[in-house]
Amino acid sequence: MGYVTTHVLDTAQGCPGEGVKIDLYRVVNGERSFLKTVITNDDGRCDHPLLDGAELQEGEYELEFHAGDYFASRAGRVANDNEPAFLNVIPLRFGVNDATQHYHVPLLLSPYAYSTYRGS
Repeated sequence: MGYVTTHVLDTAQGCPGEGVKIDLYRVVNGERSFLKTVITNDDGRCDHPLLDGAELQEGEYELEFHAGDYFASRAGRVANDNEPAFLNVIPLRFGVNDATQHYHVPLLLSPYAYSTYRGS
């Protein structure tokens, strides 16, 4: 059976994105349904697949990366103190067309830019 993983890399600091909160949703007919919240470990990864086996179905999913909270905590402050972060919550919607595959959805992150790709 297939599974979904992610990895957050802080490209501004050149390190794993440790402690990033990620919310996972399934999207059906444009409507999101909350599945779970995870926090990245010291390697910027999750300890377990986000979806695994029968949990993974063909269709759309969305990851919300809480970048504003992550960068605020690294600066020793609370998010939304003083001024809003340029990147706060980053939604990343992706499709699964074969539930037997491994879908790796990494996020390369800085306070002012991000990128992603289908990893291996």
